[in-house]
Amino acid sequence: MTATATRIVLVVAVALIDVDGRVLIGRRPEGKPLAGLWEFPGGKVHDGETPEAALIRELREELAIDTAASCLAPLTFASHAYEDFHLLMPLYVCRKWTGIVTPLEGQTLKWVRAGDLSGYPMPPADIPLVAILRDWL
Repeated sequence: MTATATRIVLVVAVALIDVDGRVLIGRRPEGKPLAGLWEFPGGKVHDGETPEAALIRELREELAIDTAASCLAPLTFASHAYEDFHLLMPLYVCRKWTGIVTPLEGQTLKWVRAGDLSGYPMPPADIPLVAILRDWL
């Protein structure tokens, strides 16, 4: 029996935690895959890019904030099989950044208590991360 190769897509996400202990989530805008679902900020890791560098770039591009790799603490990861690819997503936690969180890509943003995250519809890969964050915070 021959196994079919599955394309693995590496994306990175972050739980930004504010001074009140709330987590930032963004709602995917219309016209994008999984539109209307809530997710943690982040995005695809480019070839030759480390997950930390990708996250720093994505935070600048999506939210107009800057942080350093030393401010990103790895917490857990998601591994999820979608229909046409397999997603591998490290989740970092970040409590320190500069700038004001501003949605630059048409997304709606919301600061949410970890215990309330399960009330927001999320992509399948993000759902297991909610319980880990809730228990950790």
